Amino acid sequence: MVKSGHQVAFMVPTEVLAKQHYSKLKELFDKLDVSIEILIGSVGDKKSIYKSLKAGEIDIVIGTHALIQEEVAFKRLGLAIVDEQHRFGVEQRRELAKHGMPHLLAMTATPIPRTLAMIVYGDLDISLIDEVPPGRKRVVTRVVWDKKRVDAYEWIYKQVKAGDQVYVICPLVEDSDKLEEIKSVKAEFERLNEGAFKGLKLGLLHGRMSSREKDDVMRAFKAGDIQVLVSTSVIEVGVDVANATIMMIEGAERFGLAQLHQF
Repeated sequence: MVKSGHQVAFMVPTEVLAKQHYSKLKELFDKLDVSIEILIGSVGDKKSIYKSLKAGEIDIVIGTHALIQEEVAFKRLGLAIVDEQHRFGVEQRRELAKHGMPHLLAMTATPIPRTLAMIVYGDLDISLIDEVPPGRKRVVTRVVWDKKRVDAYEWIYKQVKAGDQVYVICPLVEDSDKLEEIKSVKAEFERLNEGAFKGLKLGLLHGRMSSREKDDVMRAFKAGDIQVLVSTSVIEVGVDVANATIMMIEGAERFGLAQLHQF
């Protein structure tokens, strides 16, 4: 697409995911002399990026909702990619494809009813990725009752000591008087840090943190400086840490089936 003179826009729902894609793809496309840029809310010099996109100086742009702002214009958009398309509204996905008549590639692990209907009635072609990467082990899912919580903590502690990393997912950022039984990341972080996981390196991640703080936490987790990451559903999409082999989800009933599938 790029070699034929067209541009590519790659839209994702979160800045964490955008930065991850940008980091991986830049390493690949720099070797092929393909210019690639990132456009997200926290980027400083947006005007320069707008100008370069309109002039055709950027071949591939990866971004969040920032890609569908009025200021964005392309010289010759040939392919629009929407990752985790169920996280975007119909009009938002359509807005990206309004720049000329680009091909549209929508990707998701949890197709929404409208997408399935469009496939059935012939408005979308479908490609399935039904194979796992080489060496990928089977995912084991278990429901652990409260009376087995201590056993679960002890097992996780042993796995971490053996070199694995862990996610602990909570529905809330802070404790709520109306939802007393539902765990929050801030309280759970303190409780685990002083209790079951004392002696391990814990990290905290949630949507109210600044972009820089979230980047620092994810960078530390990916580098292995954080062994247990206590987080909200902000990690639902886009977190790629191969060494994180365990995910403990608190209050699973507070999440939708699509969210649990994404986790």
